[in-house]
Amino acid sequence: MYTSSWCALVLGLVVAPAALVSAAPLPATGQTSSRKGSVVLPFNRHKHSRRVVARDADSGDVIGGSVGLGDSADLFYTVAVTVGDSTTAVNLDTGSSDLWVMSTACHTKQCQQSGAQPYDLTKTFRPSGHSVTLNYGDSVTGTHASGPVGRDTVTLAALTMPNQTLAAVNDTDNSAVTNGGAGILGLGFAAQSFVQEAAITAEFPSSSGTDTFVEQIGSSGPFVSRLVANDMIDEPLFAITLQRDTIDVSGEGQITIGQLPEGVDNSSITWVPVRLYDPVDGGLQAPSFAPNEKYPLRWEVEIDAVFLDGKKLPDSKQQANGIQTPSLSALIDTGNSLIRGPSDVVTDIYKQMSSTFASNPNAQPILPCDAGHNLTFQIGGKFFPVDPRDFVSQFSSDDAVNCVANNVVSTDPPSMGALFSWNLGDPFLKSNMVVFYYGNLTHPSVDPPRIGFLSLVPQNADQLLDQAVDEAQKDGGSFESTADAAPTSSILITEGGPAGPTLTTATPTSTSISPSHTTNLAAKPDSTTAAPSQSASQSSSASLSYRLPGAHGLWQCLFLPTLSLVLLLFIL
Repeated sequence: MYTSSWCALVLGLVVAPAALVSAAPLPATGQTSSRKGSVVLPFNRHKHSRRVVARDADSGDVIGGSVGLGDSADLFYTVAVTVGDSTTAVNLDTGSSDLWVMSTACHTKQCQQSGAQPYDLTKTFRPSGHSVTLNYGDSVTGTHASGPVGRDTVTLAALTMPNQTLAAVNDTDNSAVTNGGAGILGLGFAAQSFVQEAAITAEFPSSSGTDTFVEQIGSSGPFVSRLVANDMIDEPLFAITLQRDTIDVSGEGQITIGQLPEGVDNSSITWVPVRLYDPVDGGLQAPSFAPNEKYPLRWEVEIDAVFLDGKKLPDSKQQANGIQTPSLSALIDTGNSLIRGPSDVVTDIYKQMSSTFASNPNAQPILPCDAGHNLTFQIGGKFFPVDPRDFVSQFSSDDAVNCVANNVVSTDPPSMGALFSWNLGDPFLKSNMVVFYYGNLTHPSVDPPRIGFLSLVPQNADQLLDQAVDEAQKDGGSFESTADAAPTSSILITEGGPAGPTLTTATPTSTSISPSHTTNLAAKPDSTTAAPSQSASQSSSASLSYRLPGAHGLWQCLFLPTLSLVLLLFIL
């Protein structure tokens, strides 16, 4: 879910964090997954000749990290982080930018009911003297998290960042502290970070301009943004896949930081640019040292069209709030357990799928569990369907005949600082691997941010749904469902290091090329583009059993004179 109240920072930016998250556990190299649907894609390995700051004393240059993710019935996806001397699970969230953890000072109902270990404020936390309140959700849902902002050492995916800014929450009603989690790890852009703003206000009380904010991303920004800014990973990206823990338990997921997952070739990914926000639309004011730059606010991309069962859905006629020229775009949000869209389009989807809803718009959109409807998003000229197994939910615990299409719901119309009309959450991310490429954080025009998509939906997805329905009916009407704790074992990827799924041991060197400026960027279909079908030109599709990645990141520094820095690529 994304923020319910659009709060303006001192810098004049408008932001909207999202709250819940997603991904899945990672099998160690050489292990066999018990999950279904495991196909390893070929991976072209290249070696980049460039400096990497971080080093591992035993194995050489650190180029990335990888860790598996926990999942609670496909509603909450968590990742293990170590803050100070304690390790806990937090929700992984691409819709917001801030890291916060429940502290020992939190005594709300949600904190008292949490089974997660709270963060001890009396040990290694260094308070800044400032606090922050983060608001999550849309106009229908809404939660908050409040607490002091400070610094501590944080480790994620075996990558350690000293003096990381975070909020030690002492008041929250957010469900991130339930279902195995103790907070939120925001993976969005610095422009959305209220924690960074509070830290900068504390350290530079006389400075209120954009210049300081942008310059301080490397020292006070979000965790992964700091890895990028300080040249601690080899590619300025992370990739996420999610496992499926309901309907038909299958797939493996992980977050890989610094490179593409091993087994994934860059050429198989569809890359599209991230939306850059003008200040008039709620974006960041350009700093004086980069007066012509526009900055991203969130992981948002334009979408070409939306299809249901091969038929293009009509564009929404929903009125935008306070903006003149809205476009069809989507927030890619692991913190959202649903797919959210314009109310009139969602209503149309319900009517086409459910005869119950068509005759009574106040009824639930009930449909046969084995109906196998195909909701597809056209992005960058290619089709990315939602797996039919992720499109429906069980209506009642003992009924595997009637399901409900409640994984698609209505959301708020586009507004200032939030121009997207769709929020593609976990059902979409279970069906697609998504790569988030930061590019140049201070000068986006030099290396623009972008998002890469790779469909994981198998050609026989309808048959797999039918099999899951048959099995559930034979099992008394209940679909299989499970939960995974966030694994604490992670992979530190180093250049030339040995393999080993531990917190400190390196894994094999395997590096990927970054998305080039000519790789399917902003591909647009013409007005006669065909609707998606089983035979339509779809993005590369497979169910992946992800092995452990290696990484290589590309960060262009503030004072880098040109893009003419040449990456020396040698095919291994």
